[in-house]
Amino acid sequence: MNPVSVAPPAPQGRLDAPAVRLFLLSFTALFLELMVIRWAPSEVRLVAYYANLMLVSSFLGLGIGAIVGPRQWRLFRFFPLLLALSVLVLVGASQVALPDATGEWRFQVAHSKAWSYGILVLVFLLNALVFVPLGEEIGAQFQRLPPLRAYVWDLLGSLCGTVAFGLFSFLHFSPLLGMVLVVGLAGAVTARAARWRSLPFYAVALLAIGWSAARDETWWSPYYFITVRENHPTIEPSADGQAGVARFVEKPALTPPPALRTMTDPPLYSVRVNQDFYQMHGTVDARRYTADGLRGRLLEPLIAQYDVPYRLVPTSARVLVLGAGGGMDVEMALLRGAQRVDAVEIDPVIAALSNRFNAAAPFANPKVVLHIDDARAFLQRDTARYDLVVFGHLDSQALFSYGASLRLDGYTYTVEGFRAAYSRVAERGALVVSFVAGRGWMAQKLVQMIEQATGAAPLTYVHGGQMMIIAPKGIVLDGPNTVLGWTRASAAKMSVDLATDDWPYLYLEKRGIPPDYRLIIGSLLVLSLGALVAFRGAAFGAGDGHFLFLGWGFLLLQTKSIGDCSLYFGTTWLVTTIVIAGVLLMVLLANWAAQRFVRTFHPWLYAPLLVALLVLLAVPREAILAQEIHWRALWTLLVVPLPIFFAGLIFSTTFRESRAPTLSFGANLIGATIGGFCEYLGMWIGSGALSCLVIAAYAASLLCVLRSRAGAAGTA
Repeated sequence: MNPVSVAPPAPQGRLDAPAVRLFLLSFTALFLELMVIRWAPSEVRLVAYYANLMLVSSFLGLGIGAIVGPRQWRLFRFFPLLLALSVLVLVGASQVALPDATGEWRFQVAHSKAWSYGILVLVFLLNALVFVPLGEEIGAQFQRLPPLRAYVWDLLGSLCGTVAFGLFSFLHFSPLLGMVLVVGLAGAVTARAARWRSLPFYAVALLAIGWSAARDETWWSPYYFITVRENHPTIEPSADGQAGVARFVEKPALTPPPALRTMTDPPLYSVRVNQDFYQMHGTVDARRYTADGLRGRLLEPLIAQYDVPYRLVPTSARVLVLGAGGGMDVEMALLRGAQRVDAVEIDPVIAALSNRFNAAAPFANPKVVLHIDDARAFLQRDTARYDLVVFGHLDSQALFSYGASLRLDGYTYTVEGFRAAYSRVAERGALVVSFVAGRGWMAQKLVQMIEQATGAAPLTYVHGGQMMIIAPKGIVLDGPNTVLGWTRASAAKMSVDLATDDWPYLYLEKRGIPPDYRLIIGSLLVLSLGALVAFRGAAFGAGDGHFLFLGWGFLLLQTKSIGDCSLYFGTTWLVTTIVIAGVLLMVLLANWAAQRFVRTFHPWLYAPLLVALLVLLAVPREAILAQEIHWRALWTLLVVPLPIFFAGLIFSTTFRESRAPTLSFGANLIGATIGGFCEYLGMWIGSGALSCLVIAAYAASLLCVLRSRAGAAGTA
């Protein structure tokens, strides 16, 4: 192999030392990447279902930056300008509505508009541009250090950035504080003379974020940006002089009255997540409202919605509520005689807000046990039987992970998820699922999934755009045609693809990638390939292809690991953070092993990698999911990380021998970008088939490295 070329060391002050500088840059890049992914969907509803493309575009920018690094364009001087521009576009696009999509169910959508998609593409392109200067500067430090040593400092910075962001997000996420940290870190690695020129741009970015955050009293949960509004009953006069229309009008929420839990006609609050309506917080006890009062009359349909199951199912002594939210399902169970209610809510901030704004304070009732947990994970651990298992409105408005296109409730709303819930139903009890689905394909999809999970056709009631599905066990419910204003519905089956653990896409009508996803992915893919052609062209060889396919396989493998572990232990922020940190630790371990024990690369290193991947492919996930939690934990700790370790070992041993480490690193990041795009193929082929793509990517990497070594031997 050719000797590794390392640029001569630059003068090393405290922050100019290449290792320290590389650590700070990697920390900054990772922290900024995660913060933008976390903040952007809350600021721009348009980004809500594409948030993982913020991750992909970040990799794209870093990869392009590393590839152009040898040209010494000194792009880092433009970082403040690009950051300010990106922030301004995000803040300015906050009122752009989320367009509807063919074949995908979305909440709070508007009619599709071409300019909405144009803004969406602009958001991702600007995000990629922000990371180009960081990638160039990171690549410059790789040229100043031996490859594996540089890689260690890059991994350490990324790992610390991940852990720091996880703590920051959980303890008190604030985009303003996060951006202050990013600006401080960027300033620390900026030349002293250039810091003053950067200040105006950083000030613009911080002021824009501060202005956007000051519009309402806000809370940041691990999953959502949350605001609360109070609902005031009012009668609006009609334009023709006839009787006015009674309705609730939202106003800024003030401090709840001191006597909230005992007062008559208590206020009702709307909770919004990422700027859209999510749920109500208030009492459903009709006795708390003045007879014939306006507030009570307006609340009658809402109270009836929670009361319907108790008019049909004969007993409800013990109730399980999945997606307890503000606690209205829980309170109704108590009002109808439940002696114990297990309330499962994934979001701790939502539960805390209920204790503050719900006039009934149901979670404070001694008969209620609150579980802050993922619904599917709770069902896997729980062994109790319930008279009613109630799915509240879990319907998620966010992705569960920045590395996957799956929504937060993805593994709960599957045939297997419903089957697990039905197994918790006692004899003469029932499973109840409420959903905002109307009578279209989504409604039929849910009915067919529950029928397949329970083995019998359920009862279905509809009211407006809402539906309620009731699946009894051990009893036959002859439901009336109407219950409290809800109408019994039946319809011919429609052709839909049912959501399963292998294809957990409740919100897609059929397998496939919706057109708008293809538009966005295609735009970024063209940019990725265009960057390779423009900056590498004919110089791109088999060696570059080797690192590109390694990155391709790595990101797909990481995504699949997140999905598997989330199925086993819940789609919570903690599981995702632990998996990402574990992946980086495993790569660090592989890098250490490469330096201590594996002095040279050998193609046989691919053998244990491919064997480990085949084992993961051969063992069904449902077989692991059926095991006790300690066996699932052992599988996750000992088997799932093995391919990551062997892939890291291959990367480190070949990266050490690279003649152009910066370009190899850039090719690896571009490969990760393409791997991120391929994750969307899961919408079409399912999770299991993604494993085949991972194997194919690593096999292509092996072919490239063999071809590269054969070419080098032929020219020797």
